[in-house]
Amino acid sequence: MSVRIVIALFTTLLITAAATQGEPKTDGAVSTGLIEQYQKQLEDNGDPAFLINAITNNSIKDLSLSRELLLTHNDIVNHSLKSAGISNQKSSGRCWMFAGFNVLTPDLATKMKLSKFELSQSYLAFWDKMEKSNLFLEDIIRLADKPINDRELQIVLESPIGDGGWWHYFAGLVDKYGVVPISAMPETKQSSSTGMLNKLATSKLRGFASELRQMHVDGKNEKELRRRKEAMLADIYTILVFTYGQPPTEFTLRYELDKKDEKKDETDSTDLDIGEDDGDEDDDKDDKPEIIEAEYTPASFYKEFFGGELPEYVALCNNPTREYGTLYQIQTSRNMFEIEDFVILNLPIERLKHYSAKSLLDSQVVWFACDVSKQNYGDSGIFMEGIYDYNRTFGMDFKLSKRDRIAFKDISPNHAMVLMGVDTASDGTPVKWLVENSWGSKKGDDGNWYLYDDWFSEYVLVTIIDKRQMEEAELEMLRKKPLPVEPWDPFFLALRRL
Repeated sequence: MSVRIVIALFTTLLITAAATQGEPKTDGAVSTGLIEQYQKQLEDNGDPAFLINAITNNSIKDLSLSRELLLTHNDIVNHSLKSAGISNQKSSGRCWMFAGFNVLTPDLATKMKLSKFELSQSYLAFWDKMEKSNLFLEDIIRLADKPINDRELQIVLESPIGDGGWWHYFAGLVDKYGVVPISAMPETKQSSSTGMLNKLATSKLRGFASELRQMHVDGKNEKELRRRKEAMLADIYTILVFTYGQPPTEFTLRYELDKKDEKKDETDSTDLDIGEDDGDEDDDKDDKPEIIEAEYTPASFYKEFFGGELPEYVALCNNPTREYGTLYQIQTSRNMFEIEDFVILNLPIERLKHYSAKSLLDSQVVWFACDVSKQNYGDSGIFMEGIYDYNRTFGMDFKLSKRDRIAFKDISPNHAMVLMGVDTASDGTPVKWLVENSWGSKKGDDGNWYLYDDWFSEYVLVTIIDKRQMEEAELEMLRKKPLPVEPWDPFFLALRRL
């Protein structure tokens, strides 16, 4: 082939490419014809002006509230436990920790003969962030050989010191650092609103990550990296002290015992001595307040009132995208270097309900996680499937199965609370559940919510149950070796972000 022919062919190719380069792709695009079709369908269903006016000028939730379902609600719960008081996490993501304390405080208040008592969330949050910082830097050292776009490394970098967590985070912290009353370490501006603190600490930790990775490139060994890591943590400790205050190593607890409302009923006439007043002195003593004062460390307080260790709890989840009866372990799902990653048993939702009711009837509060954003009527504290009828508002079906909701990221376990009671029908089946939240007493029904059983089926995803409540069939499942789950699995990735 002559050089002239080759040049001619090459020129033709260039001209063709130039001519087609600017032509838009039409397949798959939203065309004018499609828009006209959509508009016709809208108009064929009647004049849309009323709905346009209503929806553009009002809250979609208010318009969709089902008065029919709302009228079926009542606040009666025939099996309920006594609360030690409503707490408030305010502008922080510490729901898991508040829920953890809400499991502990009812029994604690009973032992202390108090109607209300609150443990310090700020104290435990301080150590949670310290531990998360250490674990983050250890993960950076562990993944030092990985490229920066490694999938696991990117998940580690995403939230080095976030507020979220799980029951095993809480249990590990309590076992290591003990607990203190809120009077020993009260909330601060920063502990109640963690946004700025998290941003600053995250930037600092990511800067440390860059430095550690460069040290690895420069040939430093693991021992040298860890020595530098320990020096880095001094800056994190300083940030936490400045924002949370100094965590106490010892404290004085002083409180007044609640006066009993009921006096002994003296019905035996032989014990009555009419006309004599020999009991005035004792009555005066009864009127005096009884003050308790004692010195503690966080560990000694924990040991005295909790025996120095918590009961063994197990995590149950309902994830229909995975096989039931299987034990899973989620990689990189912990807040402390020395504890195990999250182990969770996947069961049908009816088994989560069974163990929740069994625990409540045995006077045990139940920690659980759910998608709190769905079908939540906060004005009356109601979780009820269909309480917002969006189908009727928009004239279309928004229904998804729980399997699809999980698989396509429509729901996630984004909030933790505790079950404090269950309302049962005459045959013993649950009708609704009493929930204690951590949003303060001004939300819901004085801080409580009523979770209807159909909502439990659709949006409750995890429960934490005392292992002593478990039956042999599920205990056998818990003895098996858990299957490892990658941290980027959609459902389990959401678990890491609670």
